[in-house]
Amino acid sequence: MPPDPIPLTPAQRSRLDFARQDLDNARSSDLAALGEPGLILMVERLRGRLDDTLSLIGELST
Repeated sequence: MPPDPIPLTPAQRSRLDFARQDLDNARSSDLAALGEPGLILMVERLRGRLDDTLSLIGELST
C-alpha cells in the first residue's frame, strides 16, 4: 500500500482501517443468507462508519 499523502495519527489510521474492514466484510458477505435482521445491522454499521469517515475528512481538511 502506498504511503498516505496526508500523515494520519494512529487513532485516525485505526478509524480508517475499521471502515475499510467493515466495507470489505460487507462486500464479501452473502447478503441473501443474512436475513432481514443481519442486513439491518450491516447497514447500521456501515452508516456509522460512513459518518465517522466523513468526520475524519472534516478533521483533515481544517
